[in-house]
Amino acid sequence: MLAGMSIASLIDPVTAAGGPANLSQADAWMQGRTLYGGASALVAYTAAVRAFADLPPLRAGQVAFVAPVGGEIELKREIVRQGRNVAQVRSEIWCEGACALTAFWLFGTAREPNAVHPAAEPNDWPGAPEDAEPVMTDKGPAFIRYNFELRRAQDERGPGAPVVRRWARLTEQGVLDPISELILMGDVLPPGAMRAMQRQGPVSSINWSFNVLDPAPATRDGWWLSENASQHADHGYSSERLRLWNADGRQMLEGMQAAAIFG
Repeated sequence: MLAGMSIASLIDPVTAAGGPANLSQADAWMQGRTLYGGASALVAYTAAVRAFADLPPLRAGQVAFVAPVGGEIELKREIVRQGRNVAQVRSEIWCEGACALTAFWLFGTAREPNAVHPAAEPNDWPGAPEDAEPVMTDKGPAFIRYNFELRRAQDERGPGAPVVRRWARLTEQGVLDPISELILMGDVLPPGAMRAMQRQGPVSSINWSFNVLDPAPATRDGWWLSENASQHADHGYSSERLRLWNADGRQMLEGMQAAAIFG
């Protein structure tokens, strides 16, 4: 890892007081003109949980990527409502006097279950991550090459069904709590619609909504199976389903995203 590319460079400047913050090493986490979506979502989540103590476990998040996020930011956060079991918190990242990201976090205490239905294992289980072929080692965005390790988790290559599936883990282990790690990892892959594009062009995440299926997620050696699948693509946009499983095939995150498909 290059100097200054640590996860701490993202979250250490975030204080309980909110307000202005300087992400001095933001360049290491940039994707084009903006901070990588998972990184900016992590900053907003950290602002929420550091501001308000004793929140229940995170159950869901809704993140809108409004405008580019850079290194000089202002953090705002508020409790929208706190009931006996559920707390709902809004946090925002502002840049140059305008809102660049707004997020809504739902925290909830556990209750005696009245419905139990485990998530299905993924189709075509790719086998252990330790046996998979490394990918993106010398290409792709710098934030991927320096901060993530990716391995192949599907046989398909090039154009085809609009599904992208990879094993992924952070190159820096043991820094984040499990929920923060899921947020940083959850948006790591490009939209599945990239495999259905008729010509090369840029893509951009517009929003990301997700549910946390296990309040204490865990995996082996940091490996997560990440999948982005386009459910519908047309008119310059793609509706994507985002899922994350641990190394043993237990799903931990279920999400949805709108992506802009340019070109």
